[in-house]
Amino acid sequence: MSDRLTLDPVEQRVLGALLEKQRTVPDSYPLSLNALRAACNQATSREPVTDYDEPTLVDVLGRLRDRELVRFVRTTGLRVVKYHQRLEERLVLDPAGAALVAVLLLRGPQSAGELKTRTERLHGFADREAVERTLAELAALDPPLVEQRERRAGQHDPRWAHLLGAGTLAAPTVATAPTVDREAVLADGAPARDRRVAAGYDRLAGAYTEALSDDLADKPFDRWVLDRLAADTEAGAPGLDLGCGPGQVAGRLAGHGLRMTGLDLSAGMLDRARGLHPDVDFVQGGFAVPPMPRGGDPRRPGWAVVTAWYALVHLAGSELERTVAAWARVVQPRGRLALATHVGSSVEHPGTLFGVDSDLDFVLHDPAAVLAAVTAAGLTDVEWYRRGPLPHEAPTERLYVLARRPS
Repeated sequence: MSDRLTLDPVEQRVLGALLEKQRTVPDSYPLSLNALRAACNQATSREPVTDYDEPTLVDVLGRLRDRELVRFVRTTGLRVVKYHQRLEERLVLDPAGAALVAVLLLRGPQSAGELKTRTERLHGFADREAVERTLAELAALDPPLVEQRERRAGQHDPRWAHLLGAGTLAAPTVATAPTVDREAVLADGAPARDRRVAAGYDRLAGAYTEALSDDLADKPFDRWVLDRLAADTEAGAPGLDLGCGPGQVAGRLAGHGLRMTGLDLSAGMLDRARGLHPDVDFVQGGFAVPPMPRGGDPRRPGWAVVTAWYALVHLAGSELERTVAAWARVVQPRGRLALATHVGSSVEHPGTLFGVDSDLDFVLHDPAAVLAAVTAAGLTDVEWYRRGPLPHEAPTERLYVLARRPS
């Protein structure tokens, strides 16, 4: 082991619940989001009892995935993403150690006798001395995972506590959400906003293309998502990239054999995209009513793949649902929609981008609202991922969503 792993209170509860359920209900593990929420908030074997909602758990799971402490699992034939803990492999725990860490994460400091009783369903310790030997091994690690605490007044045995936390697990409190006016971008109406966005990217086209036209080379996760999308799509099938910019996403998918079209508001961006990706058809337009492919198969109308990399960042929150619904309508049956966007609780006004003055506003959407829009559009097999910024990127979290239009 190297540096000490530090978990916040909700991360402790999530990983403890996953560790416990992996051993007590293996037939239903990994856990769906609903099952994980029930496991975190159950009224027994938890101190304190909590009431974490789904958005809270979605946020925590994204952070844990970024830290490689949780794996997102999608089994063939299932429509929901499930979650598997990687804490056990990160800490190199044997079954006995994993059982003790799970119970300590879920119930706080306990005596060896209490731990023996409470780990019976997870691991069969022969006696209390066996528990104490395992605790001593965990305490001797570098850095240690547990420590022995002083006896409380009136108690016979000392208690043991884990050392993975930034603090003790407390009951959830209702935080005051920051006020975010995501509707301000529509102050002059949607047409004026669209004209401002188009003009802004026309001014930025040269500097933007120079900085980002090959940015996928430095984004392994984006490449993985796009390459997986291409592998799941028949060669020669039509694809549409919304808000294509200089065409890096459309170009990568075209390189995998898809027949790609890029759509963008900015004529300046499209000029550069055509020069970089001559094998892609680029057209100018908005994506509130995206086009259908020309010369498509009438038996399967629509695009096999629709991608939207950061195409939501200039939209108001009220536009999410109808925009994603419009995108979903042009996806052919069993086709895929894939999007990426910045998420957060603010509207950013950078003022300067790539050394060029800019009046563009960037809306950081609530990830739960984006996922709700995808579900409301009738899409299924929804997968989502969150990642933190890379060193060379803007300091925001990214949300990736893949979904399928049903037959």
